[in-house]
Amino acid sequence: MSAFIFAVAALLVPMADPQADPAAQPELMDEDEPFFSNLDLFLFSLIAGLIVYWLIFRKKAEPIPEFKKLESTPQTTRETSFIDKMKKTGKNIVVFYGSQTGTAEEFANRLAKDAHRYGMKGMSADPEEYDLSELSRLTEIENSIAIFCMATYGEGDPTDNAQDFYDWLHEGDADFSGVKYTVFALGNKTYEHYNAMGKYVDQRLAELGAQRIFDLGMGDDDGNLEEDFVSWREQFWPAVCEHFGVEATGEESSIRQYELKVHSDLNMNKIYTGELGRLKSFENQKPPFDSKNPFLAPVTVNRKLNKAGDRHLMHLELDITGSKIRYESGDHVAVYPINDSVIVNRIGDLLGVDLDTVISLNNLDEESNKKHPFPCPTTYRTALTHYLDITNPPRTNVLYELAQYATEPKDQENMRKMASSSAEGKALYQSWVLDSCRNILAILEDFPSLRPPIDHLCELLPRLQARYYSIASSSKVHPNSIHICAVVVEYKTKTGRVNKGVATNWLKNKMPADNGHKATVPMYIRKSQFRLPFKSSNPVIMIGPGTGIAPFMGFVQERGWLKEQGKDVGETVLYYGCRYKNEDFLYQEELEEFEKTGVLTALNVAFSRDQAEKVYVQHLLKKNKEAVWRLVHMDNAHIYICGDARYMARDVQNAFYEIAEELGGMSRAQAVDYIKKLMTKGRYSQDVWS
Repeated sequence: MSAFIFAVAALLVPMADPQADPAAQPELMDEDEPFFSNLDLFLFSLIAGLIVYWLIFRKKAEPIPEFKKLESTPQTTRETSFIDKMKKTGKNIVVFYGSQTGTAEEFANRLAKDAHRYGMKGMSADPEEYDLSELSRLTEIENSIAIFCMATYGEGDPTDNAQDFYDWLHEGDADFSGVKYTVFALGNKTYEHYNAMGKYVDQRLAELGAQRIFDLGMGDDDGNLEEDFVSWREQFWPAVCEHFGVEATGEESSIRQYELKVHSDLNMNKIYTGELGRLKSFENQKPPFDSKNPFLAPVTVNRKLNKAGDRHLMHLELDITGSKIRYESGDHVAVYPINDSVIVNRIGDLLGVDLDTVISLNNLDEESNKKHPFPCPTTYRTALTHYLDITNPPRTNVLYELAQYATEPKDQENMRKMASSSAEGKALYQSWVLDSCRNILAILEDFPSLRPPIDHLCELLPRLQARYYSIASSSKVHPNSIHICAVVVEYKTKTGRVNKGVATNWLKNKMPADNGHKATVPMYIRKSQFRLPFKSSNPVIMIGPGTGIAPFMGFVQERGWLKEQGKDVGETVLYYGCRYKNEDFLYQEELEEFEKTGVLTALNVAFSRDQAEKVYVQHLLKKNKEAVWRLVHMDNAHIYICGDARYMARDVQNAFYEIAEELGGMSRAQAVDYIKKLMTKGRYSQDVWS
């Protein structure tokens, strides 16, 4: 009220208008004019009346309620202190995971569930959600152990959720005396820095005084990651029992982590329909966009790149106008695909369920940060379509848990055998599941007596993950567009079934609409270390067969743009490989135009099947060895390799060893060391996959 009175009083004070004409203002008041006009007297009377009314009739001010400080509320503690949570819930095993594709998280959950079989209690934990400096306090909990399931991403990098933990370990100087730990590493032997993250965590914890109670486990995704994990796990738990003097309880029964709640009268606006984080985030898009909040990018171009052949190679362009998304050449675009409705419907038919039932799966552990296995409430159809991986072969723990629902003893026996660590069981799992590429639908079809409750199946299946593609454009040339180059995956399995790649087949059907409805792709950007040299004058040698050409389209576009800006641009050399010149020479017209205009100094193309003897990019490198060695050894060239890790990247690396030996006069050991030094200096970079 008092503010109102002052506001009214302020009306009586003449205010200067900065834009008014001074000549229009009266200079002096007329001497005969009374000091107060009738209007002034009226306004004073009004103000006086209001003041009297306020003093007599005003309500007494209500006391401001006191709020307790929030620093010590359970919610905050639950988010940052894993030690307090372990104490509160009686847990003595914590399993941290560094996971990019969900596998390490899956393994961590399995180890946490294992603990009850040994009279212990475990919890899995995302290092991003907790204060890892508390690790030294683990000694406050009796018979405690920290397990780390750490995946390595790219060229020896930590996964996104383990980056802060890695930085803290690298820079910190904690004392972990008395802390007991073990590490299981997940990686791929075809990569240069095999299991680098797991090895580093294992070594660094020991350096800081922690006690390793079981050897580092090494999981190789190029071989059989599941078998590596099961073998390590089968030896790990007896070592834990021996160390702590505990015995296995023999309890092997399936333990549910989530309970089913069916919703019958829930408002449809409160049901998740495919969003990854915030409800209705796809309807109401708000930056910043990331893995939990992807941007729905309209598809503006979707064209077939290859001119012939039985494969489908495609070029897509995603419109990011107005999204505030920024990217650099060499970055990856992550897209969230959805599963084929034919597979989803078939699972629903086999299990005899209404897929449109609205459900929630709620964590039985109320203290867990992970309340649901996927966004809930939702429908079975949405879960199987958007959230769950139904196309990859299921892991052994899924078979073990589902075995109880097989009514035919032989089916149950085979499923349990495949989930065991016996040599016979491992061989059966390898041949019947992995080699035959059986997904969950194929398993349900081939075990007719297996009809599990769909809610338990949804609990067990891993999450559907984003797919990463090297961006095939430069933001300097295409600031509002992201280009993707990919091959559509489709193949026949040993069982005669046709399996289709989830993301590529989904993208293939994302055609720019002409009826006003735009096809969109949920996406975000993942930053990469695959970067053009800081100095544009440095030469670059790019080696990318097949769809490995993708990032180099961005690199070449950017080098062309730099030239247009008048920059000094070094030699830009490309080694590209495909099967046939007239069939799958991707971006042929664009690349030949770049060569014609001088943006590409040299375009070297290996057509592997256009002649009797196979010719690959490594053969062309050795053919041009003098020019290659000059660029690398004399001119400070940067080398970039993109594509297949298992064969191509290794063969290319061997070609560089041979060139260094022959023209650099080195031994093989010296040549290997020479290339490794180039890697350390950031002059030999790889963006490869297997």
